[in-house]
Amino acid sequence: MPETPEETEEPIKQRKNGLYPGVSDELAENMKTGWADTELRGLEPIAQAGHTAERRAALSARFPGERLVVPAGNLKTRSSDTEYAFRASTEYAYLTGDQTQDGVLVLEPRPEAHGGHDATVYLLPRSDRENGEFWLDGQGELWVGRRHSLTEAEQLLGIPAKDVRELTAALGEATGPVRCVRGHDAAVEAALTDKVTAERDEELRVYLSEARAVKDDFEIGELQKAVDSTVRGFEDVVKILDKAEATSERYIEGTFFLRARVEGNDIGYGSICAAGPHATTLHWVRNDGDVRSGDLLLLDAGVETHTLYTADITRTLPINGAFTDLQRKIYDAVYEAQEAGIAAVRPGAKYRDFHDASQRVLAEKLVEWGLVEGPVEKVLELGLQRRWTLHGTGHMLGMDVHDCAAARRETYADGTLEPGMCLTVEPGLYFQADDLTVPEEYRGIGVRIEDDILVTEDGNLNLSAALPRRSDEVEDWMARVKQD
Repeated sequence: MPETPEETEEPIKQRKNGLYPGVSDELAENMKTGWADTELRGLEPIAQAGHTAERRAALSARFPGERLVVPAGNLKTRSSDTEYAFRASTEYAYLTGDQTQDGVLVLEPRPEAHGGHDATVYLLPRSDRENGEFWLDGQGELWVGRRHSLTEAEQLLGIPAKDVRELTAALGEATGPVRCVRGHDAAVEAALTDKVTAERDEELRVYLSEARAVKDDFEIGELQKAVDSTVRGFEDVVKILDKAEATSERYIEGTFFLRARVEGNDIGYGSICAAGPHATTLHWVRNDGDVRSGDLLLLDAGVETHTLYTADITRTLPINGAFTDLQRKIYDAVYEAQEAGIAAVRPGAKYRDFHDASQRVLAEKLVEWGLVEGPVEKVLELGLQRRWTLHGTGHMLGMDVHDCAAARRETYADGTLEPGMCLTVEPGLYFQADDLTVPEEYRGIGVRIEDDILVTEDGNLNLSAALPRRSDEVEDWMARVKQD
């Protein structure tokens, strides 16, 4: 990886009156000229431009007369002079469709007589060739690639664009009420220190979280794309399980990651590739364990699309292609619980209904197996089943894998399902390897089944139905995929 100019060990000898440290006047002048015009003309708006405009209009109506500031965020250092891959803040991408670092959306209130807001997106313009930024700055275009010009950005996003380097000064001079989405851009927040309050900013964050609960047609299409790619990623994994047995869970992780990067932007979250007893650890992302024939593989993974919508699917697979009798018994119990949960997803139902339906089935199974003393109503009342069920049965899904996380309890967990909402249904049973309250043969077995469910006008649609769920269908599917 080349070093940036300021770190070169043997810099070009600097002239006494040189324009740049370590750069001769002649080279500096040479680098200013001889470059073709690469401005892109006649660009079409991005696919979601109409939807982002509607979202900004709704935001404007919710906070009349107030300046609203929504940053994309900045690069974060990984080590020394290298950075993590940039991922724009969800709020910014949701309102603009843009994903570039350092971007900031500002909704400026119009005079009271006119009402509404004027939206402007503040971005880094093309690198300046006259002052040498494009080749002397580590974030210049010669080093990290071409940026869109402000004119190009306006055409693509359908929003007037200005130079972001002028923004902090403008914000410092701003008057009137201001709200900002915090946690993404320290410089923007510093410029607004005496103009915002934590309470008012939180109201903005909560609104933008709740606004994402009901997906529009574009979003539903992107979620289906994410799911379809994820299905293919799971097929990829099944095909290489023999290679994973010779290496580790990392082979599974890398195989799925390849699909995510080829067909999407990235993985939507750290892939859980949990073989054997690791399946009982809910967020096992180390993925450095052995993959053994006869054990189960709990694969929880999702592709994120180029527009940042992610799938979130889990399948628990017999590594050798066939469940043992005990594995099948536990798997079938989780499948039955998931079926009950999915059946409870419908418009007008309480959000908690699908969780309660799944938990009831699992509690019944645990009582039936003699692992907990009934009656079932008492078990549920005291939450005794949670020793082995552990987590909630699902969550909202969208641009974040745990979407709408800042929403108020009354609109989310205590709310009501509406058409256009998308959520996961993912019950599980987890018998820890050191759990002495269960028979030895149960210990180290973990099973979760997760699908992405869209609430429709008359019920629900399983977006991930292309991946088999029933135990016998899983075995048949694995056999077919391995033969392809």
